[in-house]
Formats: sequence, structure tokens, C-alpha cells
Amino acid sequence: MAVITIDTSTYEQQLKEKQQRISAQFARFDAPQLEVYDSPKSHYRQRCEFRVWHDGDDLFHIMFDQQTKEKIRVDQFDPGAPLVNEMMQVMMDKLRHNELLRRKLFQIDYLTTLSGEVLISLLYHKALDDAWQEAMQVLRQELQQSYKVDFIGRARKQKVVFGDDFVTEQLSVNGKQYTYQQVENSFTQPNAAVNEKMLAWAQDLCAPLQNDLLELYCGNGNFSIALAGQFNRVLATEISKSSVHSAQYNIAANKVNNLDIIRMSSEEFTAAMKGEKQFSRLKGIDLQSYNCQTILVDPPRAGMDELTCKLVSQYDNIIYISCNPDTLERDLDMLCDTHQVSRIAIFDQFPYTHHVESGVFLTRK
Repeated sequence: MAVITIDTSTYEQQLKEKQQRISAQFARFDAPQLEVYDSPKSHYRQRCEFRVWHDGDDLFHIMFDQQTKEKIRVDQFDPGAPLVNEMMQVMMDKLRHNELLRRKLFQIDYLTTLSGEVLISLLYHKALDDAWQEAMQVLRQELQQSYKVDFIGRARKQKVVFGDDFVTEQLSVNGKQYTYQQVENSFTQPNAAVNEKMLAWAQDLCAPLQNDLLELYCGNGNFSIALAGQFNRVLATEISKSSVHSAQYNIAANKVNNLDIIRMSSEEFTAAMKGEKQFSRLKGIDLQSYNCQTILVDPPRAGMDELTCKLVSQYDNIIYISCNPDTLERDLDMLCDTHQVSRIAIFDQFPYTHHVESGVFLTRK
């Protein structure tokens, strides 16, 4: 059996190296001591994607070596959550001798939850005809006897859903359960255990704060829902239609009644706040009625544009969640003209890699 293993004995050292690197990178901002939140040492990824390799009668998952580009057979994957690994073996056993389902299959994506749900997407270089769909339905019915599993088939200009195209995650944060719909092909935090720590850290920051919260780039409401109880009202923006749909679902599922989410980019929202442009999507929402003294941003790897940085700097308290220390450093150069770094943390979302998730809390000077 081909197993992608992790030498867990190196975990503390790799985390220490990240701590030293980030501490040195942000020392010039006179930041307080870096807070460090670790990850489970193995089986931490709830979302995994694999290519599929056909070798005669054999069929197996593969990954490609980033340096050599050589393919690596993967039967078990230590970074993957326990349910990912279990379903990897189940799927190969079921597909290997099923010509209808294995033919032209080139990729399988797994999305699992701490609460035991799994969504499996199969990607093909062929049209998904009636015979394929009937075979897929049979497989789903068989596996549903043992697993809470749904399937999606994808081919060119085709998406066939068997069950739901999402999973429902249950996260525990400071003793409270939160429900999050996570849709296939939409962004979600892959390391659920670390995500719980990020949300707890943000709640701790916001406990003494008052008034209202504004969040940009809110995704499926990951932060805004967990923080809604700390504020009078929360206003959040997100550009992705599927993420906004999930956020609305999550608002209802968590019985949150003080959170409004609008589908706008940060650039559009900046224009709306400055009164430069009116948007029909803001109908019924009086921006001027909000007393937002705190803003939370969780931008993509590119960070924030200059106009958004200027908008963000107008708020007394800034919570900046970043997946890219370099663009975070660049944006802090602007934000620290008006604010100081009061707390800074790293969350080891991606163990044994160079990537670091960071959180910075800035307060007005």
C-alpha cells in the first residue's frame, strides 16, 4: 500500500520555525509577543483532491511531486482527515471493477466534516449519460447504508448531483456549537480544528468591543456568524453568489438575527460608503444606521487594494485575517500610519508547508 506519511516528530520544530519567521518579519511594527495556535499533527485536512491513474485493471489515486513532477501513488494520505482516508479506500474498491464509473475518470475530490458527512466529486473526460447516472445512483444507495455520503459528477458543461452539493459542518467554539453549510467548489477553511481556534481567538478579541461590526470578504459567514453575539449588529459583504447563499443558510441555521449579508465586492462597498454610487443590492439597508467601530477583513492572497485599505483605516478596531504574510506586511505599512498592532497570532492551518494563516488586531493610535 502506498502511503503518504508524515514524520510527526518534526511538528514542533516546523511550527517553531514559522513562529520565528513571522516574529522577525513583523518585528518592525512593534507587535506584542506572537500568539501561536497549533494543528493536529496528522489527519487535519477535511478537503483533499487527487488525480486518478489507470494502470490496466488497476486504479488508484495519485499526486505529483512538486519538484520532479513525477506521479506518486496514494492509497492512504496522512494529512487527510480519517473519513477522507476511509472513503479513498472504499471508492477505489468500488470503482476499480466498475467499467461504467471508472472509464475516463481523471480526478476525485473529497470534502468531509468533523460531524461525519462526506461529499465526493468525480471528474470525467466524457459525457455523463443515463447509464452512468444509473450506476452512480446504485453506488450511492449502497454506500449510504454505512456513510452519510453524497456525490457530484462533473464533465464538460455537466454537473450531476446525487443528494446535496454541500456538507454541513458542526464547529465547537468556546463551548458553543455552530452550523456551517460548505458548498462544493466554494472556499472553506480546510483545517477544521484550527478554524475552531481562529474563531475562538476572534471572539476573545471582540468580547470587550461594543457597537456594530463590519466584515469584508465574509465567505460563508465563518467569522461573522461566530462573532454576531459580541455585537449589536453585523454587516458583512461577499462577492461570490454561492458563498452568499451559504451564508444566508448559515444565518438561519444558527438563529442569528442581527446579521445582514450583501453581495458586493470590497471596491463596490467602498464606493457605496463614500456615496459615490448607489446599488440596488443595498435596497432596504441603511448604511448610515450602522455604528461600526470594528471591521474584520479576510482577503484573498493578494491582500487589499489601496482604496480598501483607506476604508479599513477609518475604523477604530481592525481584525485582519491573512493567508499571505507578505501582502499582510504590505497592507500593515499603510494601516500602521493610523493604527498600532495590539495582538498578532499565527494559526497552523497548513502544517509541514511554508504557508501560514495570520491574525492581527489593530487599534487606533
